[in-house]
Amino acid sequence: MARFLAGRLVFAAMLVVASSSAALLLTRLAPGDMTGELGPFAPRAQVDAVRERFGLDQEPAAQWAAWIGRAARFDFGESFLYNRPVGPLVAAAALNTALLGILALAVATALGLGCGIVTGTRRRGLLPSVMRGISLAIVSMPPLVTSILLVFLAGRTGWLPTGGMSSSGASDPSWAAWLADVAWHLPVPVLALALPVAATFERLQSHAVADAAGQPFILAAAARGVPSRQLILRHAWPVSLRPISAIYGIAIGALLSGSFVVEYVTAWPGLGRLMYDALRARDIYLVAGCAAAGAAVLAIGTFAGDVLHALVDPRVRQDRTP
Repeated sequence: MARFLAGRLVFAAMLVVASSSAALLLTRLAPGDMTGELGPFAPRAQVDAVRERFGLDQEPAAQWAAWIGRAARFDFGESFLYNRPVGPLVAAAALNTALLGILALAVATALGLGCGIVTGTRRRGLLPSVMRGISLAIVSMPPLVTSILLVFLAGRTGWLPTGGMSSSGASDPSWAAWLADVAWHLPVPVLALALPVAATFERLQSHAVADAAGQPFILAAAARGVPSRQLILRHAWPVSLRPISAIYGIAIGALLSGSFVVEYVTAWPGLGRLMYDALRARDIYLVAGCAAAGAAVLAIGTFAGDVLHALVDPRVRQDRTP
């Protein structure tokens, strides 16, 4: 088990280095550069100064090597767009994305597993049929469509804000008021991100709990008179968690990739918005920093999913114990 965890940590470090390096090199090798933001009439001296400041006068390989050396000391360079160090900008955006992702994962898990138990144990009836229909409709929609629909509903009803993380006209500076304002802005992006994953969980949980309910040890327990509710919740459901735990890391990756679209539609100030702005401005070091942070979040989530799978399924621990 220790060898497995160490291997996953090494893989996570390699993923962060590869993703950030690829982002930096691809942004550098693409036609044009950040000096285009200065305008067509910028003085030549100003253009040359910007190119020298951000290493654009170097060969791509030399610039990458210099950036890797600084990044190893957690110095990710400066942002051309914001004229600030990249590290604090990316850290703040990553925290906002992590908040959105953690809440969306919790909502998706609760909704998906709960509905999956109902649809997997009750093959007939109005409620399971409605749940299956809604799940199939949602799982076929990408996060972009889900987020646009939720923003439209929020705008039409006026029940929730359509975008942003906080209200611009807030007058109370206290922490309690700020937290309440952020909580009021969370439902739309969280649901837009969580619903497709919840629908996937529901489909998997439904099939898994139905298969578990037909296992011989479940039938034997039923023959001994164990109540049906206890039979499902205490015996069949824990066994049915194995397929869910096996794809939990993949689900976290889907949440991260989907959050980029959701953040843009709902104006959530996370990594997706920051990466989009950085790509538009060709802000090379900010693009690389966002890629590194996104890869780190993905690696942490995948690692947590692997650990969860090992905890749920004892066979994984036995196979991976040195």
